[in-house]
Amino acid sequence: MEEAKPNLALVYQAVQALYHDPDPAGKERASVWLGDLQRSMYAWEISDQLLQLKQDVESCYFAAQTMKMKIQTSFYELPQDTHNALRDSLLTHIQNLKDLSPIIVTQLALAIADLALQMASWKGCVHTLIEKYNNDISSMPFLIEILTVLPEEVHSRSLRIGANRRTEIIEDLAYYSSTVVTLLTSCVEKTGNDEKMLIKVFRCLGSWFNLGVLDNNFMASNQLLMVLFQVLQRDETSTNLHEAASDCVCSALYAIENVDTNMPLALQLFQGVLTLETAYHMAVAREDLDKVLNYCRIFTELCETFLETTVRSPGQGMGDLRTLELLLICAGHPQYEVVEISFNFWYRLGEHLYKINDAALHTIFRPYIQRLLHCLARHCQLDPDHDGIPEDTDDFGEFRMRVSDLVKDVIFLVGSMECFSQLYSTLKDGNPSWEVTEAILFIMAAIAKSVDPENNPTLSEVLQQVVLLPENVHMAVRYTSIELVGEMSEVVDRNPRFLDPVLNYLMKGLREKPLASAAAKAIHNICSVCRDHMAQHFQGLLDIARSLDSFALSTEAAVGLLKGTALVLARLPLEKIAECLSDLCAVQVVALKKLLDDGSANGKSADPTIWLDRLAVIFRHTNPIVENGQTHPCQKVIQEIWPVLSETLNAHQADNRIVERCCRCLRFAVRCVGKGSASLLQPLVTQMVSVYQVYPHSCFLYLGSILVDEYGMEDGCRQGLLDMLQALCMPTFQLLEQQNGLRNHPDTVDDLFRLATRFVQRSPVTLLSSSIIVHIIQCAIAATSLDHRDANCSVMKFIRDLIHTGVADDYEEDFEVRKQLIGQAMEQHGQQLITQLMHSCCFCLPPYTLPDVAEVLWEVMVFDRPTFCRWLEHALKGLPKETSGGAVTVTHKQLTDFHKQVTSAEECKQVCWAIREFTRLFR
Repeated sequence: MEEAKPNLALVYQAVQALYHDPDPAGKERASVWLGDLQRSMYAWEISDQLLQLKQDVESCYFAAQTMKMKIQTSFYELPQDTHNALRDSLLTHIQNLKDLSPIIVTQLALAIADLALQMASWKGCVHTLIEKYNNDISSMPFLIEILTVLPEEVHSRSLRIGANRRTEIIEDLAYYSSTVVTLLTSCVEKTGNDEKMLIKVFRCLGSWFNLGVLDNNFMASNQLLMVLFQVLQRDETSTNLHEAASDCVCSALYAIENVDTNMPLALQLFQGVLTLETAYHMAVAREDLDKVLNYCRIFTELCETFLETTVRSPGQGMGDLRTLELLLICAGHPQYEVVEISFNFWYRLGEHLYKINDAALHTIFRPYIQRLLHCLARHCQLDPDHDGIPEDTDDFGEFRMRVSDLVKDVIFLVGSMECFSQLYSTLKDGNPSWEVTEAILFIMAAIAKSVDPENNPTLSEVLQQVVLLPENVHMAVRYTSIELVGEMSEVVDRNPRFLDPVLNYLMKGLREKPLASAAAKAIHNICSVCRDHMAQHFQGLLDIARSLDSFALSTEAAVGLLKGTALVLARLPLEKIAECLSDLCAVQVVALKKLLDDGSANGKSADPTIWLDRLAVIFRHTNPIVENGQTHPCQKVIQEIWPVLSETLNAHQADNRIVERCCRCLRFAVRCVGKGSASLLQPLVTQMVSVYQVYPHSCFLYLGSILVDEYGMEDGCRQGLLDMLQALCMPTFQLLEQQNGLRNHPDTVDDLFRLATRFVQRSPVTLLSSSIIVHIIQCAIAATSLDHRDANCSVMKFIRDLIHTGVADDYEEDFEVRKQLIGQAMEQHGQQLITQLMHSCCFCLPPYTLPDVAEVLWEVMVFDRPTFCRWLEHALKGLPKETSGGAVTVTHKQLTDFHKQVTSAEECKQVCWAIREFTRLFR
């Protein structure tokens, strides 16, 4: 695209193809070509010309969108002396195209806003725009559009304008905010009830509220606030206008979260929202769900804003509890989507009251929570004509899960035991319909674990009654009762006499297709909690495990059952474990062998992942207590199984997903027996290295890290493990040195540095004395800029741990050697590391990675503070001091302050705070 400027006719043709070519391949070609054009320098001129030509909506939209994109991402391409011309040209375009299409106006408005934010020489842009257009009513729609997107773009992720420029802009916008509100007010007066204009005005006002720059005294007495509530009170308000007004009120409420400093506006909004109750009832009567949801959003935002006030002074002033009444009125609406809006508020209220822990306050709020729970239980009811079990994955199933979570969070206010008993007595004394019974059992299952199981006759009685439920009750009731039994495993553990009836009840469920997965999950829970009592039932569990596929289980439930079985297996006498483990693994091993045999017969092996995952879960959870000197009971079994795993790995070596499952299975096998897997070390490493040369699956690096963790401290294994590391590193570096290699292979980066970190932890001198360490450090420095959570975390941990081995004097005899080796590495790479870290923090990494960066800087500083001070100073000198728009990014004082804060820090968190503040200057 950089060769020659394409002519306009060709661009126009490509745009037409993008929108109208019936052939998808043609569309795709046009899209790629236009994408290249947008990235080129010619895009500025071509989009300007297309906008002047005004040929049709498509070409103008493409040009406007390109202009916005270029200003957002490539503004640095333009010399500063062209900025004024660009601004004037964009303003001409938006005026000329204002009637063509609203989406074009929005794209151009965004382009103008993004330009204004980056162009330091355009002072008082709001004032300029209002002066220029406010007397022309036909320009009002696009003027308001620019004034809407301008505050929204201030915190845009696409613009790295930096904290200094952002502060300057926010102060500027705050200064002109009253002028904007006055413009909006006069606009409403001039256009009267023009609905489109009102929507624009409310959107714009909401945008300024969101930025938090409106003067609360000025707004409290402003006409617009009255208009907002009038629109919301009127029954005939259209859906679109109602939504815009609701959004605006929610933004206003959010903006005054700090109620005490915004008193006049807070009072007006508080009183205004309380007047909407009648309008809510009218919307309910008219079955207008959109409006009902809007009102509920407003009531919830009101409660969120005044939460602190309500808890601090319940029932007084703006702590008026009518706000909670409004939410409970909404909770009474038959549609569950309405009550769901308020969940976050109830959760926050519970959290607040839990922290304060004041019995008197609990007494005040308890009735509200009781009423909420009553509503929630009703909303959880399935339709009376519902067939089969409750669905977990549809919208209603997800709503019930959220109810379950909320109930767990607020139940302490009502008392778990009291609530549980009340629910049970409703079942016992009344004769509720099946759907009411099921909903009550569902809520009981949510709180069962928080009821104290010690000497609790109610819990025992519930358990007794549930397992006696006849088989002819509704399938959903049986399903939820099984879930309840699973949640009551603590009760079974305290009352072993229930174990047999409970297991019999769950076995009945296991044999019925709709109930099988729930029953399996409940058995898994019982096995996890009642491991000792379940040992006598191990044979029964083994029988289930052997015929697992005769039950209609989900993959997750089948694996859960095996996990439960393995947990119980680990509690058997040591001499029985080997035989029982062999039996438990046999089914999966036989299946894997059959797949391999079938594969060699017909040349294609079927997918073995289901069997590998089952073996992995067995190894992972069979963790018997083995005294020193005793042979691990699982050792022999794992040695017997290894050839099958090895063959499976070979057969599927090209398939990353299957190789990953093989490695996972081997990882848990090695972890299961620890040093007892020594005989596998040689053949396993040989196979890993050989396959990795051809298929560099990153899971081999991860498995390597497990081997280093287990054997890295054994003298006889260190050289072999180092050879493994070097053999794995060569293909890895080739992969990562390709163009965009680091970004395209984050899993490889993650696993490589896990492996290197394990070496640092287990055998630092072996690694530091080797020739490979230089290449690993170079790779780590390059990877510090990688914006990928796990990969970046692994890289930082490696560098931190590496330097720390030269800092931490753990009284081992190799400390002086380590210190010397780290000193050599730092001498060679220190400056490059610090420069790269500062660049990565300021331009590449998201804020959540900064604590990890701070830890690396801290370790380097502890290792050699005077040298670190010089390295940091040099790195800071290399940072840009100005943006391409001419704004100051960082002042000399800010640089020297940051240098001083970091180099004089006495603990790591001070370094972290300093970096957080400093990097905001570049975001």
